[in-house]
Amino acid sequence: MHFCESPATIAGLFLLGRALSYVLYGDKGSGAFCVEAALAEAGAKYEFWTVSLDKNEQKSPAFLAINPSGKIPALRMPSGEIATETAALLLIIAERHPQTSLLPPVGTADRAQALRWIAFMASEIYPIVEIVDYPGRFAPSGSAADALREKAKERVRERLLTIEHAIAGPWMLAGGFTAADIYAAMFSRWSVGKDWRDANLPKINALAAALSQRPAIAPVWAKHFGT
Repeated sequence: MHFCESPATIAGLFLLGRALSYVLYGDKGSGAFCVEAALAEAGAKYEFWTVSLDKNEQKSPAFLAINPSGKIPALRMPSGEIATETAALLLIIAERHPQTSLLPPVGTADRAQALRWIAFMASEIYPIVEIVDYPGRFAPSGSAADALREKAKERVRERLLTIEHAIAGPWMLAGGFTAADIYAAMFSRWSVGKDWRDANLPKINALAAALSQRPAIAPVWAKHFGT
């Protein structure tokens, strides 16, 4: 459903016993994909509340009461507190559901590498995607914004090539699937263009195809990105 609840209504949901599940606020094709995929992989009970970017609902008073930065995704924990930031949410879910393979065991080399690549993508790709999508936030509209978008797109492509070269195959790490694979697959669907992706990211494309076929994640992938 679309996000239209007031803070009072949101609070009332917990009186009805719905606080036993996570509530994920986001939109299709957004960073909410990562969080929903991680929740599905963990077998966690959750609800998805649509916050429409097209309708600018992330700037509504009701959503700003949940996340004052006005960005999605946001995740309400079963106990009621709110957490935000996609990379942080991936790690939170992995920690809360250690029976999954979202993160390798603590102290292992694979865990260190998974954290490394999640941090790399969060800091080196995600902020640049905002420039590609909304150059007018960073430069005057017109030729300046258009030029900035193209430069930002080049930067995203460079960073994805760094990921491409690091992939062990079929997953990022030789030890197997982790949350880093979810993150990498999502970024490959954004900003860079399908033709360029198909020509330059064969390993990431193979990783995304494998991710889209994981039983728990397959319906989430289809919901956000199609078949």
